[in-house]
Amino acid sequence: MGEVLYEVSLLTDLDLYLFNEGSHFRIYEKLGAHPLNVDGVSGVYFAVWAPSAKAVWVMGDFNGWHKESHPLRPRGSSGIWEGFVPGAKVGQRYKYHILSHYGDWRGEKADPVGFLHETPPATASVIWDLHYQWGDEEWMRTRWEKNGLGAPISVYEVHLGSWRRKNGRFLSYREIAHELSEYVRWMGFTHVEFLPVMEHPFYGSWGYQITGYFAPTSRYGTPQDFMYLIDHLHQQGIGVILDWVPSHFATDGHGLGFFDGTHLYEHQDPRKGLHPDWNSFIFNYGRHEVRSFLISSACFWLEKYHADGLRVDAVASMLYLDFSRKDGQWIPNVYGGRENLEAIYFLRRLNEEVYRRFPDVQTIAEESTAWPMVTRPTYLGGLGFGLKWDMGWMHDTLRYFSYDPIFRKYHHELLTFRLLYAFNENFLLPLSHDEVVYGKGSLYQKMPGDRWQKFANLRCLYGYMYAQPGKKLLFMGQEFGQPYEWNHEEGLPWYFLDDPMHRGLALWVRDLNALLRSERALYELDFSPEGFQWVDFSDWEKSIVSFLRRGHGSQVLCVFNFTPVPRHNYRIGVPTGGFWKELLNSDSALYGGSNLGNFGGVWAEPWPMHGFPYSLNLTLPPLSALFFKAPY
Repeated sequence: MGEVLYEVSLLTDLDLYLFNEGSHFRIYEKLGAHPLNVDGVSGVYFAVWAPSAKAVWVMGDFNGWHKESHPLRPRGSSGIWEGFVPGAKVGQRYKYHILSHYGDWRGEKADPVGFLHETPPATASVIWDLHYQWGDEEWMRTRWEKNGLGAPISVYEVHLGSWRRKNGRFLSYREIAHELSEYVRWMGFTHVEFLPVMEHPFYGSWGYQITGYFAPTSRYGTPQDFMYLIDHLHQQGIGVILDWVPSHFATDGHGLGFFDGTHLYEHQDPRKGLHPDWNSFIFNYGRHEVRSFLISSACFWLEKYHADGLRVDAVASMLYLDFSRKDGQWIPNVYGGRENLEAIYFLRRLNEEVYRRFPDVQTIAEESTAWPMVTRPTYLGGLGFGLKWDMGWMHDTLRYFSYDPIFRKYHHELLTFRLLYAFNENFLLPLSHDEVVYGKGSLYQKMPGDRWQKFANLRCLYGYMYAQPGKKLLFMGQEFGQPYEWNHEEGLPWYFLDDPMHRGLALWVRDLNALLRSERALYELDFSPEGFQWVDFSDWEKSIVSFLRRGHGSQVLCVFNFTPVPRHNYRIGVPTGGFWKELLNSDSALYGGSNLGNFGGVWAEPWPMHGFPYSLNLTLPPLSALFFKAPY
């Protein structure tokens, strides 16, 4: 029998009470593996939640992987097993060997609160210390200015394993830190969003099938290496959003599923506990300790890794008990409805705790239905998120752009419908990874026409997105028009930037980012009707729309021609006289266009139009986006 000291504990009675109540949101300080020095004896304190276990042992490199030499002891009725193992040290691998009360089931499990795990396909946890000397004090002190709802936000969505590779291998966290920050700064994006970095056994899941909710994947390095990546991005003035997945988890045998011989983290009934689309387990949000576990995970990434926001995946699948299920395959709530009341409570509590502890970050919901008040405060009955992905805008807009321009006039409502609901939530407009996988093709491939028209359509699409109220997100590779679907098994085809058309598109996105940062009208009132006014949405015959974006003391006129037909002497109403400077023109030769335009701007004439006392006589290039600044 190996030596285990039971008088050493990090858990107080208050910790146990809060954990079992579902209100302990720093369990990463208590559970897991923690290196300690006790009375001059170095070792590791282990603690794991397994309430239905008859016995729990910790095994690893420190005991030759003997399954029953180092037993842990239960702490009262909390369900937590703990013990201090002298001689165990940082860098050693370990697992828990669990004997259940039910059928004498035995299993070997990775640590649910482990800070590092072996690189898959290996499955053990690794004892680790999270000490790191941060250098992003200035960013953390002022980040509320960059993350606020009134700030310009354009997000570059990145999959770390396939953004760039060298000789076919992954870049490490430290290698990618410098290359990514340099590129993102050059492009002008304000934030990067990483597809889930939490440890996941199957690389092809892109990180959405998680086993380690407190550990960055070791495919690219250590926790300190990932901290260095975030630290370096912050020092370059770039925010970091992490994709976080509390909606479901991997069914791999070493993970959370059937953890102590019972369905501990997931529902026992597959009608509530198994996701039919992804064949993954669904968390039991009604279990107090599961809420402690998940909300602690969210706080962990915000505290220990200085993340600036969490994008919460698949919120719709959490809210609806019948999500992707047929009649008879789901269980109604206590009132007979399809709303998941436990998940609703969990999401509200999550957002309350995150914003209470980290008021200068954002939580972002990927929610694809019309569930009301997703981004409204919980005290008003909302879910409490800061932002919500506008999936409706994405679907409508991509559908519109997929039509040959000659038919677009018959689908004009796809452009205008959004403004009926645009201010009901705090929306982020996503052109994400989900739109360029599973046979959908790249955004370039979705565009109709010949090669020139495809690029012109993309420039128009991106211009339209940046002009719309709401924050912006673009998936990697689409900024330069990757001509084929994203493949996670290879790096992006960067050589396309040597092509003038691809590079021109990248320059267009770069200038859109610069325009977004410089013009308050394009971001300051993203979530207020005061920040938007239609000029003319009725010219469906020519597929032209125009509107004003407003900020405090600034106005920008946005005009779009969605056909390849140039329009000369096209008159647009404006509210003031003077010279309206042409800020950007997507048809500039710099971006690969035909160089048709308005010679830098137009003088307004006292010719009433569209309900305004003045108007501009414009030239609208083919498939173009134009931005004009009001005189003051």
